[in-house]
Amino acid sequence: MSVLDSLNSTAFEAFDQHVIWSDMIGNLAGLAALALGWRRSVLTWPVQFLSGAILIAAYSSANLGGGVGKQLVVIVVALWGWQQWRGGRGGSTDGAITVRFATWRERALLLAGAAAGTLLVGGLFTAYPDLSWNPWPDAYIFVGTLVAMVAQARGLVEFWFAWLLVDLVGVPLNFHSGLPFSGLVYLVYLVLVLWGLRDWWRRSRTAVPPVSAPLQGASA
Repeated sequence: MSVLDSLNSTAFEAFDQHVIWSDMIGNLAGLAALALGWRRSVLTWPVQFLSGAILIAAYSSANLGGGVGKQLVVIVVALWGWQQWRGGRGGSTDGAITVRFATWRERALLLAGAAAGTLLVGGLFTAYPDLSWNPWPDAYIFVGTLVAMVAQARGLVEFWFAWLLVDLVGVPLNFHSGLPFSGLVYLVYLVLVLWGLRDWWRRSRTAVPPVSAPLQGASA
């Protein structure tokens, strides 16, 4: 049996659903990464990288092209976010990232990117149905995850709002796609998102506001 076959084998059954190892391990790592993000620890990024690598196997088994693509993006953005946080962008003296609310320009760019990206990816999945059996929710989660991680890498409080919107679609989609452990973990994500949002919101009030900078620009 190959490594991929082992990862996609059944770990246990719950509520008449088969829970596979890749779904369970990848999502537990993702849950740990989100908790580390709430703590503003740079370790959130290597753990997120590991989660993405394992979940590729889970989404492949469920024929969710958007899920696979999302995890590939997670891996790339995790490397970028790791470099951003380790490079001291917005860093604080206690070794954790300094957080802030986005400027209105940054919010507009994030929203425009989310809308355009969802239309583009959803259209692609619709044109090539073999990539995903549920194109528009799949595209929404794919793009929403990318937007959330970009906002997280820049230390923006809005990152939690993006994750909240992803969770609202991700929970029913994962249950319906035969990935019940993913669905349950998304429910836990929801609690962590609300908790993390409160913490980052509070910390943003005590942080020194940075000079306004474009979303895609040179380092300060």
